[in-house]
Amino acid sequence: MIEVYSWGTPNGHKVHIMLEECGLPYRVHPVDIGRGEQFDPAFLRISPNNKIPAIVDPEGPDGQPLSLFESGAILLYLAGKTGRFLPDSVPDKYEVLQWLMFQVGSIGPMLGQAHHFRMYATEKLPYAIDRYSNEAKRLYGVMNKRLGHSPYLGGKAYSIADMAVWPWLRSWRQQGVDMNDYPHLKGWFDELDKRPAVQRGVHVLSDQWRGLTDERARQALFGAEQYARK
Repeated sequence: MIEVYSWGTPNGHKVHIMLEECGLPYRVHPVDIGRGEQFDPAFLRISPNNKIPAIVDPEGPDGQPLSLFESGAILLYLAGKTGRFLPDSVPDKYEVLQWLMFQVGSIGPMLGQAHHFRMYATEKLPYAIDRYSNEAKRLYGVMNKRLGHSPYLGGKAYSIADMAVWPWLRSWRQQGVDMNDYPHLKGWFDELDKRPAVQRGVHVLSDQWRGLTDERARQALFGAEQYARK
């Protein structure tokens, strides 16, 4: 039984979806990031960057327990553990990995900034809003072009690259983007939305979700509590 420490965010959903797709047994421990639970010493021992998700696999390599943080690393670990959603062929594997890195290095950080300045920032800064909204549109264009000649981001088969990106695009309206402007991307998005494991994955912890705009959440995510020395 894999222990999953998570919350209902795109990075959490990536791992929930992979676990559902693989059919691995897991147990979720909610980490309410709006209430500062990511700073709990027990959580910091497995996720020193105070970010969700993190996992503990009691049956890791050689039968020894393994803890992991960083959602991209977790996806790679689960793919290796199950032999699924990451090709064996070296060229095909790296085709998937480059798009996984694209999510980790571009989609997450840039769309996260678009969310922040459009939704959460107490001061609405036109320069920042335009900067990150335009970058969101550029990234959507990159994916739309790719999906115009490839059925999935990582190539011919559905993979961890698709699972990593898809949850981030559910909030396209809040990113200043119109998904209908990107027909190839929209077709891919709608196809994945119909996968039963994807739907199960995004509903994990949905009953506990609350907004992140109150003062307590601001301090935990963007304020003094986030930057206090731990």
